[in-house]
Amino acid sequence: MSWIYEITLQGPTGAGASLNDWFAGAPREALANLPGLVGLDTYLGDDGNAGDPYNNDGHGPSMIIVAEFASRAALVAAIDDIAAAVDPLPNNVSATGAAMERLYYPVAGGSEPAPLEAPLSYVVRYRRPAEDEEAFRANYIATHPVTQGELPHIRAIMCYLPLDDVRHSHFADANYLIGNEVVFDSIDHLNISMQSPVREELRRHYREFPAFSGSVTHFAMQRTRHAG
Repeated sequence: MSWIYEITLQGPTGAGASLNDWFAGAPREALANLPGLVGLDTYLGDDGNAGDPYNNDGHGPSMIIVAEFASRAALVAAIDDIAAAVDPLPNNVSATGAAMERLYYPVAGGSEPAPLEAPLSYVVRYRRPAEDEEAFRANYIATHPVTQGELPHIRAIMCYLPLDDVRHSHFADANYLIGNEVVFDSIDHLNISMQSPVREELRRHYREFPAFSGSVTHFAMQRTRHAG
């Protein structure tokens, strides 16, 4: 496990390229030098079409920045510097923030959690409310990751649990209930997995989740590692 701070940036359609240029300046250097940082990634929308038969959520985030720390204490200590590193934001760009615990899981044939190495991520976020948040998260963790490990071409699986007591006033709260990320070498491999019987089993799990009424988003994104 690790602890992360996620900043989701939303700008006009096509803003990813200009945000890449912005991030390559002061923000990347400031974030990469944070004490206790073990990983720094950005995510941009993939140009290919995700072939999920159940979800097509349209225009996704312009960019997601994820700063990863080896301990909760290191994340908490860095929270003010994280906010300062991305201030000011570019014009016409808004941001939400979320501190989360990141849990890694094995993939088929493995007994140890698989590392985050492949570049194509299917980023899933469930938002509040739920009738019983703890029951929802417990059900999700008990059913989804072990089944996702059987997806064809799967390279890594992570779940994200919100840390509600770690927030910064600089960012609007993302209001997450739980997050999930499945990782592949390419959009083609993701799409093969989306047409598999395992995807149907995951949909069956979804229908049996404890009651919730928040929104759910699914976006295929290309990840770039900047530090760690």
